[in-house]
Amino acid sequence: MNNLFSGMDAKATLKYLNGVQSKLMKGAELLTDIEEIDVGTAEKEQIYAEDKIELHHYKPLASKACGIPVMVTYALVNRAYMLDIQPDRSFIRNLLNMGLDVYMIDWGYPTQADRYLSMDDYINGYMNNCVDAVRKHSKSDKVTMMGICQGGTFSGIYSALYPEKVHNLITLVAPFDFATNDGLLFNWSKDMDIDALVDAYGVVPGDVLNESYLMLMPFNLNIKKYIDMLEVLDDKDKLINFLRMEKWIFDSPGLAGECLRQFTKDLYQGNKLAKGQLKLGDKTVDLGKITMPILNIYASADHLVPPAATKPLNDLVSSKDKTLYEFKGGHIGVFVGSRSQKELAPVISKWLIERSSTASTKVASSKAAPTVEEKAPAAKPAPAKSTATKAKTAGTAKPKTAKNIVPEVFSAALKKSTKK
Repeated sequence: MNNLFSGMDAKATLKYLNGVQSKLMKGAELLTDIEEIDVGTAEKEQIYAEDKIELHHYKPLASKACGIPVMVTYALVNRAYMLDIQPDRSFIRNLLNMGLDVYMIDWGYPTQADRYLSMDDYINGYMNNCVDAVRKHSKSDKVTMMGICQGGTFSGIYSALYPEKVHNLITLVAPFDFATNDGLLFNWSKDMDIDALVDAYGVVPGDVLNESYLMLMPFNLNIKKYIDMLEVLDDKDKLINFLRMEKWIFDSPGLAGECLRQFTKDLYQGNKLAKGQLKLGDKTVDLGKITMPILNIYASADHLVPPAATKPLNDLVSSKDKTLYEFKGGHIGVFVGSRSQKELAPVISKWLIERSSTASTKVASSKAAPTVEEKAPAAKPAPAKSTATKAKTAGTAKPKTAKNIVPEVFSAALKKSTKK
C-alpha cells in the first residue's frame, strides 16, 4: 500500500502550522482588546421622532450642490447603518461629499406593541410624516425619495400616492414585480404559510427570518466567511471591518406581523403592486401616477432581489425621464463593495444635480426617449471578498463587543489554540 504522506514536506508543513497557530494567537489577542465595534459614525442630528421611528439629518461635508433634499429609506428587516458601515466604505459619506443634503429614517426595533402595524401605517403614516418633517426642516416643497431594497419598494409606493411631494425617485436593488421565480427567496415566499408565522409570533423575530436568509447561500454564509476570516485574523483594521459586517448581520430587528403578512401575501404571492391592485387603507397604489424623474439601480448578480423584479418599474411608471442603471455586483456590494464606492455616489449625485431645479426637470422630462438603460463602465470582475458578498441576513442579537460576534465554535477554537 502506498504511503499517502510519503511526498509530504514535513518542514514546510510544520512551518505552515506554526504560522496558523501564531495567527490564531494574535487574533485571540486582538479580539480580547476590541471592546466596541463602531458603525454609523457620520455626524447627524435627530430632527423628528414618532413611536420607535427616528429621522436624522446628516451634517454636510461639502458645499451644497443640489437644492432638493434626499430622504433615504432602508428596509425594515435590517439596520440602516449598513449605508455608513465604516468611514472608508460609507455610501452616506460619499453622497455628503458630493454635496447632497441627506436625511435618513431609522425604523427602530418593533416590540409586541407594534405587532398590528401595517404597510398603511408605515407608508401613509410614518413615511409621510417624515417627508413633511424633511420638507419643513429643509424649507423645500419637495424631496428626492431614495429607497433601498424593501425601502425602495416603499419609496415607490409613496411616490405614487404623494407625487406632489416628490421631486425625484431613486431606487436601489428594490423589488416591484414579484412574478419572477428567479432566486430562492421569491420561490419560497410564494408558498410560505405567512398566516401561521405571524399568528404564532406577532412580531416575527429577526433570528427566525435569519434562518431563511442563511439557507439562500448556506456554504458562503455559514462556513466560507469564517474560513476567510482566518486570513485577516492578525490584521486589526481588517478584522474590525469583518466584525462590523457581522454586527450588522446579527443586529436585525423583528418585523411587525401585519406589515410582513401584507407584504408577503399582496406582493410576493399576489403581485398586486405590479398589477395596480395594492390597497393601503382607502388608497389604491397606481405606479402609473409616478411622473417624476426616476433612477432605478439594480445589481446584476443580486441573489436576493433579482434584476427581473427590479427592472419592470421603468415600464410601470409614466415618467418620461427614467434611467435604468446596472451595477456589476451583488445586493450588499452596492453599498460596501470597493468598486461601488467610486461608482454609484458620483452617478447618483450627477443625476440629481442635473435635475435639481424645476427648469432642468422640465427639459429632461420633455425628451421623447423612453427608458434609458445605463451600464457600469466595463471592468474585470473583482475577486469575491467576504465584505462584498454578505447576503442580507437577519438575527435578533445586538452584539456590543467582538467577543460575542464571532461564533462560539470559533471562539472555542481560539481559546484552545491559546492554551497550547
